[in-house]
Amino acid sequence: MADNAKSKNLLGNTQFQISRLGFGTAPLGSLRDEISVQDAEALIDNAFEMGIRYFDTAPLYGEGRSEWHLGNALKKFNRNDYLLSTKVGRLLRTSDTSDKLDVVYDYNYQGALSSLEESLERLQLEYVDILLCHDIDVWTHKSKQPQIFKQATQGILPALFDLREKGRIKAFGIGVNEWQVCEKVIELFDIDCILLAGRFTLLEQEALNSLLPTCVEKKISVIIGGPYNSGLLATTEKNVATYDYRPVSDQKWKQAQAIRAVCEVHNIDIRAAALQYPLRHSAVVSIIPGAKNIDELKMNIQLMNHDIPDALWDDLDAQGLTRKI
Repeated sequence: MADNAKSKNLLGNTQFQISRLGFGTAPLGSLRDEISVQDAEALIDNAFEMGIRYFDTAPLYGEGRSEWHLGNALKKFNRNDYLLSTKVGRLLRTSDTSDKLDVVYDYNYQGALSSLEESLERLQLEYVDILLCHDIDVWTHKSKQPQIFKQATQGILPALFDLREKGRIKAFGIGVNEWQVCEKVIELFDIDCILLAGRFTLLEQEALNSLLPTCVEKKISVIIGGPYNSGLLATTEKNVATYDYRPVSDQKWKQAQAIRAVCEVHNIDIRAAALQYPLRHSAVVSIIPGAKNIDELKMNIQLMNHDIPDALWDDLDAQGLTRKI
């Protein structure tokens, strides 16, 4: 196996190494395609065996199922051999109207502490390495975002800062779906990392203008989620393609197919380009595609190890499709 998938980068201003290819565990919590305990364990076992040493989860994913599956699978491994991140900002509470748990937003100081303790219980761990403030963007909260952002800056983000100072976590940051809110947080807090989903990809490079240069300057590490833009860059069928988890527009579909056509000229799988492109930037330390099964996991690793010629990036840039880094 080539080193590209197994290699590691330094995380922010810490002394901890994070694997360039991580594992986004949202599929472990999928309510639509519920995964068995045995299949989840086999998936994590294979990821570990293949060199992946960074795992990301959140209470939101399957009402805690992702955290539970991940913790159950990882307990056999040495705790010092991997990094794990989870998120705070939502609490899971017993529903009054159904058997399902209610997801309750809580961006206050105590809410962060409660969320962490509940996550540790589901994960069956004594600590998490990276704690992320989850979804304080306009994409999630629409018109309520200014109020949510204020709560987070007065509550949850100071709590994460204190947890890092006390040594309860190694690093903290935010996990969001837009780059604009990242710049606002960076102005106010000395964060270690950003998990940015779907906003620095073959399709979107606005983060190159100011966010990523600022991250390089301040040594803030960027982890990229959603490298396939929620599936658009990984499918050839428009009727099943999604962008931002919704049916794709004609304009975005045409944009993706134009990129695909250039990749095909160079005999490169567009998925390989999608995984490797963000990592070309020095601010980006890890990419975390999800995998529903072992075949998808193996494919991600193969795609990470494809040799991509500079001519592909030159051509994408020349045609105004994807900016070269």
